[in-house]
Amino acid sequence: MAPFNIAYELLVTRLENFQLETNKAFNFTASPSQPQYFLYKFPQDVDSVIIKVVSDAVYPCSVVSVQDIVCPVYDLDHNVEFNGVYQSMTKQAAITVQRKDFPGEQFFVVFVIKPEDYACGGSVPSSIHGNVNRTWNLERTKNLQVTIVPSIKKSVYVQAMFFSFLSFLSFYLGSVVVAFVHYIRVRRKALAGRLSPEDGSGIMTSSHPITASTPEGSSYGAIDESSSSGGHQLSSPERGLPAGSDTDSSVEEESDFDTMPEIESDKNVIRTKVFLYLSDLSRKDRRIVSKKYKIYFWNIITIAVFYALPVIQLVITYQTVVNVTGNQDICYYNFLCAHPLGVLSAFNNVLSNVGHTLLGFLFLLIVLRRDILHRRAMEMKDVYTLDYGIPKHFGLFYAMGIALMMEGVLSACYHVCPNYSNFQFDTSFMYMIAGLCMLKLYQTRHPDINASAYSAYASFAVVICLAVLGVVFGKNDVWFWVIFSMIHVLASLALSTQIYYMGRFKIDLGIFRRAAMVLYTDCIQQCSRPMYMDRMVLLIVGNLVNWSFAIFGLVYRPRDFASYILGIFICNLLLYLTFYIIMKLRSSEKLLPIPLFCIVATAVVWAAALYFFFQTLSSWEETPAESREKNRPCILLGFFDDHDVWHFLSAAALFFSFLALVSVMVSFTAPEVLSSSNPKRDAPGHLKVSPLSHSCVDLSHGEEVDTTI
Repeated sequence: MAPFNIAYELLVTRLENFQLETNKAFNFTASPSQPQYFLYKFPQDVDSVIIKVVSDAVYPCSVVSVQDIVCPVYDLDHNVEFNGVYQSMTKQAAITVQRKDFPGEQFFVVFVIKPEDYACGGSVPSSIHGNVNRTWNLERTKNLQVTIVPSIKKSVYVQAMFFSFLSFLSFYLGSVVVAFVHYIRVRRKALAGRLSPEDGSGIMTSSHPITASTPEGSSYGAIDESSSSGGHQLSSPERGLPAGSDTDSSVEEESDFDTMPEIESDKNVIRTKVFLYLSDLSRKDRRIVSKKYKIYFWNIITIAVFYALPVIQLVITYQTVVNVTGNQDICYYNFLCAHPLGVLSAFNNVLSNVGHTLLGFLFLLIVLRRDILHRRAMEMKDVYTLDYGIPKHFGLFYAMGIALMMEGVLSACYHVCPNYSNFQFDTSFMYMIAGLCMLKLYQTRHPDINASAYSAYASFAVVICLAVLGVVFGKNDVWFWVIFSMIHVLASLALSTQIYYMGRFKIDLGIFRRAAMVLYTDCIQQCSRPMYMDRMVLLIVGNLVNWSFAIFGLVYRPRDFASYILGIFICNLLLYLTFYIIMKLRSSEKLLPIPLFCIVATAVVWAAALYFFFQTLSSWEETPAESREKNRPCILLGFFDDHDVWHFLSAAALFFSFLALVSVMVSFTAPEVLSSSNPKRDAPGHLKVSPLSHSCVDLSHGEEVDTTI
């Protein structure tokens, strides 16, 4: 590469230390004009070894290659990639070699120093800029140390697989025990006369007196006995149908209020009242709404099939290319803890995702059991008590279970060959899980006005598109962050308006004039108290959090945009869940042991999982050589690394999060709302409850109904 002729001398010497020994470090020096290679023979009792190479200096960039015993030996910059497997290297490299890949049970380890550092993340070659190359006369020597150590035995693979499956099958055992204990308790209460013998649903009743304690002036959740605008139970032929019946009648189409008086069906009147009733929050026919929510389940199965099949095909192609070409710079593994099995180069990273699939399936079984018990209870009730309590729709729960299973499948696919091209496989269903959890929280109190499955999944698709664009353009382009921050802030404001007015506002050209009028009349002309104070507090805090995220992204422009946008989703979900629990506590409800346990377990497991998540072991945002500088040895059973532990803990954390959502929604103690000594009865079976209460008071019987199943 010198611009003029250079004089040199050729010196031939005998290499004394040519064969490397097991568990013995060997130091040497290499340069572009003096590549080095050594011989290694497998000991009799070793089937797999790890070649570990370290250097104190980052540059010059080097290449480590493992080649079979053939001639010629490819030890030059332009041909070192023609044979065997190889990695680029700055300060650290590791290659796992198996005896079965070398018929002669021996191989060469070749070290080549590259004349340029561009491949390892160094400066761009001067030839690209058209300048005279000034690196030809630099001293490009590198001191290296190579150590070959035996890899794990086959028994460790068996132990790791047993550990992975037994750890999560223990959750199944725990669920069976809890279900059995619950069954025994229900049977005992039934025998004691506290539960109807024919009711196997676990819905318990009690007849102790209850007195009013909810604040009369509360703007969200107070009971106004004199109000009657939402106090009439829907009386229509639909309500007279048996609970479990499904008909093909046109009644079950989109026309939800055709049989109701016009004033009762006017959403503008119902949903903007200060004092809300349970009937105000759920006015559509239960069966129609339930079928709409089941669309979430069927749609996510369709999305999963069409999404996963091309992903599986792509990662198989990636793994095949790695195995055929020997280029280990394609995939960003933790090479110090990458245990191959079959065609997979890092089987441990794939195996550790089994928890998501197993726990997702377990959650589906739990939801199915609750669904069956609920249907059985509905079939045993009379016509007028079919719609007591909070309407239970399980479609979103089923969708959450499928999303958890698919997160495990796609995360395993991503870790077959993690790189820049397939990063979105690992995070796409995490966005969907966070979004579905928020939708489920909102649907619990607003079953009639939640987003449809089609609009929800379309929104998730937009988020995934933004994530891809952020990775492509978000590194150096300021204009992308400006546009994204504006979209983020405007979307927060639009969603806040949607939540505050319960969906009763229009987005058109007159929205700015109406907003200005509201600000003038309520804030400038007179200082009016917000009509919905609790919602206003939530939305102010939520907007502050989201605006902070937008400002942070605009100022710091984080390189890992996928994790940044996932953090936005998770923070909003936690904020909403916290608000939900606080409002239930404000409505005189108390946490029962099961939801309290689920919440505490969720917090503890998430904290531990995030600790291991932030132990970065590789990074596809950098060059392969720079990524390998972060590699670290295994920490669990000699088989799993920090990221595998993150997979285990995050699966458990998501499972506990789902259980927390289920238990928090239905397992609070009932607030003391009315006295049973003189109950008022608006209509047969009509219920009045706090909108944030999930234990209800049936005014037709004067009894407290615990909706725990």
